[in-house]
Amino acid sequence: MQDPPPTGETPDSGPIVPMCNPKGSPSQQDDDSRGGEVIRSLDDLPEDICRRIHTRMSLQNAARLACASHTFRRSWRCYPNLDLRQRTLGLNGDHISKVDHILQNHSGIGMKKLRIELFDCDKVDPCYISSWLRVAVTAGIEELTLYLPATPEDEAYYSFPHSLLFNGSENSIRYLDIGICAFRPTAGLGRWKSLAILSLSNVLIADDELEGLLYNCAALEHLGLLNCPEIVCLKIPCLLRRLRVLRVSLCRNLQVIDSNAPNISIFHFSGSLVSISFGSALQVKNVHMECLEFGQSNIVLHARTKLLSYAPNVETLVISSPNEMTSTPTLSRKFLHLKYLHISLIGNEAISPDYDYLSLVSFLEASPRLETFILEIRQPCMEHESVLWNAPQLRRLPQQCHTSLKSVTIVGFSSAKSLVELTCHIVENATSLERLTLDTSHGCQSSGGCSVNIPQRRYYTESGALEAASPYMCIPMGEDIIMETVKARLAIRVHVTGKVPSRVMLEVVEPCSWCFGVEDVDA
Repeated sequence: MQDPPPTGETPDSGPIVPMCNPKGSPSQQDDDSRGGEVIRSLDDLPEDICRRIHTRMSLQNAARLACASHTFRRSWRCYPNLDLRQRTLGLNGDHISKVDHILQNHSGIGMKKLRIELFDCDKVDPCYISSWLRVAVTAGIEELTLYLPATPEDEAYYSFPHSLLFNGSENSIRYLDIGICAFRPTAGLGRWKSLAILSLSNVLIADDELEGLLYNCAALEHLGLLNCPEIVCLKIPCLLRRLRVLRVSLCRNLQVIDSNAPNISIFHFSGSLVSISFGSALQVKNVHMECLEFGQSNIVLHARTKLLSYAPNVETLVISSPNEMTSTPTLSRKFLHLKYLHISLIGNEAISPDYDYLSLVSFLEASPRLETFILEIRQPCMEHESVLWNAPQLRRLPQQCHTSLKSVTIVGFSSAKSLVELTCHIVENATSLERLTLDTSHGCQSSGGCSVNIPQRRYYTESGALEAASPYMCIPMGEDIIMETVKARLAIRVHVTGKVPSRVMLEVVEPCSWCFGVEDVDA
């Protein structure tokens, strides 16, 4: 067995390991007699070594070490990555004063990343924020995240000092994420040569200001806009050739998205439907569209009738509608590259009984390469005609052949006649189908909230009794949904099971006892 290296050395001539021994101790005398180099305290470490050590430590440990050594205290003034969120700092007291103390003791030299989130604060003096930014936003900074406290409607937003971003940092900053402020960039400030990710959340910025900003961000790869109320027409210039990801959410006054960036591949949108154009771009492969306002136009209908005009080569499509009113029409235009389709129909009230689930076959017909289809239905009660009670004979569409479809999941499966007809059509026409999942738990499974098929955990109560606990909290279902769950299982047995080929794995997901509101679980 090989002997360990002498203390203070590492194999293969590695760096010296710091060793703090009291002066005159036997260990020190032995090392001195051998001519070994001894580091008597942390302050004996070279400053560049201290900085290397510091950069590899968490913020809390780096701060503690700075309290134990003058050398590390000097290094702390150049600590490069400051994450000053409350949970990171582990604070229960005044967050603002702690952040101010840390930044006022920082030299600004060597700063690479700064993250400040003040959601937990009621209000912060703008002078503090400006002072922090003057310290931190220097040449060399790469990432800046700043989220301010929520501002009452009758108070003005903090005006972000955009000129600070052009004091040398425009050559280094790669990531800018700001929220709950006004951002008013002016013409002639310069170009952000390295900015790759720009995220604006609850930010006041006008159309022309944002357009001018984007013209100066040729390296931009990811643009995210969340709840920016002044944006009406979002224009993205063609010079953003590196832009791959565009996310636009809840910009309530937005009416037009007009992009000429040629290489966008991921587009996520949520809000009221707007006019969308991607020019001649053909790279959009992943589209996620969500309408969050009840009573708005039908987003599933939009996806079938309009989406191909701006994303003809889409491969992954996720659409969510709170209240779809119009059934999906059959059209000749096809999704020639679509492989994954996820449709969510979510209602605070029952989905309109006029909506024909069978009309979704239009998507299957138009998608010859579709491999995965997920239909998610969430509603407090079911008002569609049930297949169980005096329903006429099931409709059958002309025979089709969905040769690529391999996996189908229906969450919130019910006894609705048109939904059973859709399921039977898929079973009879999807010649490559491998798996069919019918989830009657109305979404509890998909949300991660149902304990069915998950090993039960047990805990001791204060009285010492051993009780079973669901690993996740299930939301008890209402009486109407409980009754519909029973009907759904019966509809599967009567109308679906006998049609499923032997090659297809049929999985019927049922609610657990927690979903039914039953708390007595056998220990």
